[in-house]
Amino acid sequence: MANIENRKFIALDISGKNYLSWVLDMKLHLSAKKLRHKIDEDNPASNEERATALIFLRHHIDNGLKYEYLTVENPLELWQNLNDRFEHLKSVVLPKALND
Repeated sequence: MANIENRKFIALDISGKNYLSWVLDMKLHLSAKKLRHKIDEDNPASNEERATALIFLRHHIDNGLKYEYLTVENPLELWQNLNDRFEHLKSVVLPKALND
């Protein structure tokens, strides 16, 4: 329960139902922490920056997703894996939202 209280926003659900809002929240928070570049492109960074971004990402995803991507040690790779998995939801959700 304490883990939930320490989160800055709702963790990404394993079904991906909150993927769009999660992506926006994640980008904003990583920008505020000056770590957004770790998910935008593969560039040189200190081990500390890479670890901080990865910890933040993993802290805000469902436990099932954590275990599935347990061996991923690069924040960019984890970001891309999650995007590949849930990206199709944009085309499902956005057209409906445009009609509202």
